[in-house]
Amino acid sequence: MENKKIDRREFLTKSTVLGISGIVGTSALISACGSKDQLIPLRPKGEYYVPELADKASEGKALKVGLVGCGGRGSGAIVNLLNAADGITVAALGDTFADRLENVRTMLKEKHNQDVPDDKCFVGFDAYKQVIDSGIDMVILTTPPVFRPVHFQYATEKGVHSFLEKPIAVDPKGYRSIMATAKQATAKGLSVVTGTQRHHQRPYVEAFQKIQEGYIGEITGGNVYWNQGMLWYKERQAGWSDMEWMIRDWVNWKWLSGDHIVEQHVHNIDVFLWMAGMKPVKATGCGARHRRITGDQYDQFSVDFEFENGIHMHSMCRQIDGASTNVSEFIQGTKGSWNSQEHVIKDLKGNVIWKFDEEASKAQFAQHDPYVLEHVDWVNHIRKGEAHDEATDTAISCLAGVMGREAAYTGNTVTWEEISASSMDYMPEKLELGKMDMSEYVVKVPGKAK
Repeated sequence: MENKKIDRREFLTKSTVLGISGIVGTSALISACGSKDQLIPLRPKGEYYVPELADKASEGKALKVGLVGCGGRGSGAIVNLLNAADGITVAALGDTFADRLENVRTMLKEKHNQDVPDDKCFVGFDAYKQVIDSGIDMVILTTPPVFRPVHFQYATEKGVHSFLEKPIAVDPKGYRSIMATAKQATAKGLSVVTGTQRHHQRPYVEAFQKIQEGYIGEITGGNVYWNQGMLWYKERQAGWSDMEWMIRDWVNWKWLSGDHIVEQHVHNIDVFLWMAGMKPVKATGCGARHRRITGDQYDQFSVDFEFENGIHMHSMCRQIDGASTNVSEFIQGTKGSWNSQEHVIKDLKGNVIWKFDEEASKAQFAQHDPYVLEHVDWVNHIRKGEAHDEATDTAISCLAGVMGREAAYTGNTVTWEEISASSMDYMPEKLELGKMDMSEYVVKVPGKAK
């Protein structure tokens, strides 16, 4: 397979492509190992996007937003949007469960003076249609991620701008749907932002630009990690059907979340693909389940991703209490390396040649929360009437996670061609709050027994 750089949309060549170092102070080389004149860019400036990280979105037309998915991330995302821009009205809410919707509705009224009327509150599996059809301009989609492709497709068909919380696909069918819908959204001039918030985090964005400018040379490999303690889970309650329990406990079920290599570790995988501008061609990995209490997922993965030019990225993620934690990325190049723990670039001798200037950033900006800044970028594109597509790149990162997951589940090397063409579809045939065939939801065991 020909290894192409991840497609960047034509609109990225516009004047909105800015140098972030001009925004966050200077970032001069502080080592005698070289100078800017000797840097060889990985990509010309017109080929990659750097967001304008203003403290708040520009003033403009009033916008109505709907929220589909009123859990913890949904409630957080809607507040992030309200902090990102003025002139936003929360016009509609939707969720599978009435109690979760009411929790968000009460919070919005008491803390943000946003009163969503009864006839704009929708419950059930089709609530997303009712929210999107309610006359909104933009929608935040934060249900369990298996539903993201269907919801995004409907929003795009209706001409509604979308915020897609990551991950945006948990299987190859969902990936292909997202890729197709992203093209349709761009053709309609829609703004689509995803929840890979590192793309709007000041130190990451500045590091991205420095790497594109050639500060570490050609990329030769890297390591990405999300090792933490056990995540939350829901014990089954009396009266909950199989489906209700799984959705309320969604982060532990692979059909709903994609397993944590996709649901959570996609952030770190995405950082490497973003910085390198490439996608992997194959993956070989392993994984296991030791401590997880509910669901059918693993609690650890270790995957080797290989790229067409022969470089490798090691991916590791774990959710086990009492084990070492590490959430970070490291990228090695021919001239040096970058790591996100310190937000520094070092030359091959270990000298620091660039470091994110946190004090200068604090002096120049009031807003540093990437969860808010991603919504600033979303609203700015909407109010400028500019198409914006983050779904394509995020879908590629999600499928990379799926490829790694399947390599670990099966014990076999999985190629990009195989996984991108796979008929795998995690969506159940029927969506109703009733009995499920729970025998289908078992922990995967790789290889074959003797």
